Amino acid sequence: MSDAVVVIGGGVMGSALAYWLTRLEPSLSVTVVERDATYQHASSALSAASIRQQFSTPVNIRVSQASIAFLRNAAVELAVDGDLPDIMLREAGYLYLAGVGGDAVLREIHAVQKACGADVALMDRAELERRFGWLNSADLSLGSLGLSGEGWFDGYTLLMAFARKARRQGARYVNAEVCGFAVDGRRITHVIAADGARMACTHVVNAAGPWARRVAALAGVDLPVFARRRTVYVISCPAAMTPFPLLIDPSGFWIRPEGPKFIAGFSPADDLDDQPLQPDYDSFENRLWPALAHRIPAFEQARLERAWAGYFEMNTFDYNAILGPHPSLENLLFMNGFSGHGMQQAPVIGRAMAELILLGRFETLDLSDLLFTRITENRPLREAIVIG
Repeated sequence: MSDAVVVIGGGVMGSALAYWLTRLEPSLSVTVVERDATYQHASSALSAASIRQQFSTPVNIRVSQASIAFLRNAAVELAVDGDLPDIMLREAGYLYLAGVGGDAVLREIHAVQKACGADVALMDRAELERRFGWLNSADLSLGSLGLSGEGWFDGYTLLMAFARKARRQGARYVNAEVCGFAVDGRRITHVIAADGARMACTHVVNAAGPWARRVAALAGVDLPVFARRRTVYVISCPAAMTPFPLLIDPSGFWIRPEGPKFIAGFSPADDLDDQPLQPDYDSFENRLWPALAHRIPAFEQARLERAWAGYFEMNTFDYNAILGPHPSLENLLFMNGFSGHGMQQAPVIGRAMAELILLGRFETLDLSDLLFTRITENRPLREAIVIG
């Protein structure tokens, strides 16, 4: 049979892959299987959609640098019939704060970032106070600010633009749930849907996000990726505070502007799997608001407007993406486990996976450090900066 790729999951990862496959090889048969055509519960649609270069591992920094270049030109790259999608990219930076005693780690990671060419600057307390007069810096020792190439965008628009362009280029989207695989030796020959449909394939890609572990289990693969609930809080505050980058506090919360309001969140202490997608309102009162008011005194007058919850696809092995084929099933490929930074990496990961399928290698950017083999060989590549 001629090459036929079945992508399981039509979120931003699966749709970015479908876009790149059909762009690089227009004659290729690409089928995207998505069980939720509304994307109501999709992590891509519920993401806070930010991009940063401030990672601790060089491979993530390189991916971010390539991704920001794509996002800056996304309107042209993803245009259909003259309709240019506006992802509303705003490069306002990330501001990481270190408490007393935490500056050594921040300096060490900063050195890695600078060596990779990231446009970031360290700031002592005096500089933080000068730039951000609304910030309580009394218990801080250092800050790291992204000067360019960092910020946020409309993730849902990016998802829809990838999917629309992929369809225009020939990708087929099927509304179905995958329930199994037909296997012959070391290869999957068919993807089986819950309604009994069988989709012949030369390659299968697991792009199922928080549900990737369940899909992998259908093929007998133990994937260390779990669905972890995260609540995003929409907050109003009467005070004018500018400039205001995406702020990461030593206590664990993050906050950034969203139009005239703010959105914020944190990583919960009871990080359980597969919790219902209902916002955790109690934690706003008990944990987030006190921490916000301490770091930003104006937030003593803040008001919670609403909240929503989505899943992180958390890779508990090392908090980095898991890419490429499984050693025992040569045509089953993974693009999972992004641990909260998948939305920003999708433009580059999509192309890298397309190259791996079409050429058998990474060509534009070497992402060998992220291959699945590091899991089976127990070689973790730990990302120290995981947000939320």
